[in-house]
Amino acid sequence: MMGLKYKFEYPIDSPSRTPIHKRIIEEKKFLRLLYEQWYHQITSEVKNLPKGLLIELGSGAGFLKNIEPKILCSDIIPQPSNDLTFSALNMPFENNSVSGIFMIDTFHHIPDSNLFMSEATRVLKVGGKMVMIEPANSLWGRFVYRNFHHEPFDTKAGWKISVEGPLSGANGALPWIVFIRDKSRFQEQFPYLNIENVIYQNPLLYLLSGGLTYRQLLPDFTYSFIRFLDNLLPVISKQFSMFMRITIVKDGQG
Repeated sequence: MMGLKYKFEYPIDSPSRTPIHKRIIEEKKFLRLLYEQWYHQITSEVKNLPKGLLIELGSGAGFLKNIEPKILCSDIIPQPSNDLTFSALNMPFENNSVSGIFMIDTFHHIPDSNLFMSEATRVLKVGGKMVMIEPANSLWGRFVYRNFHHEPFDTKAGWKISVEGPLSGANGALPWIVFIRDKSRFQEQFPYLNIENVIYQNPLLYLLSGGLTYRQLLPDFTYSFIRFLDNLLPVISKQFSMFMRITIVKDGQG
């Protein structure tokens, strides 16, 4: 796969990488349609939320506002496309003012999960939700992330990421650590945040798209068949997955 790898002029944390990533998403059918699928999945919750702000964290090169214009897109990396630029550890919102927080591959870059959860609890309204799509610690996902992905995937780590940098700092296993491995700790520390569901999905599309690092591995005309398999395999077993969709609802007020 090395010959298929993109060569980037700018380091991963540079704001100059975002327009390049945006172009990659737009040009690759597998990746663009996968993002569309994710966006429709996470925004399907909007109709069930109380009235309030809708925020995407870590918008990066994405295009969620094309799917749901009411969402304010934010990132810690300054970009002209941002509605807001801030750290997820210090959100510029009043208490109980946010109805929805949406994230695609963002949580596993947040350096302090404990502090972030405290901030999310503060800003979310009762009945508000966080919906995120993140790497899954399944048999297949773990194999792929540890062998073909540049980010660490450390299932034995804690709730903090030691490496600094909005993109270079990462642990792909972090969502699994916080919400599954340490679920009892999460429930004890954040009693008003309830894990509503975890859905395992997408074993093939992202991998075969090449993501943001490699070129697409299959021609466009194979997309429909690959999507069929992508939907089927996690039904057979969640161990056939690369991602999980996590929905968390704030169901009380401290």
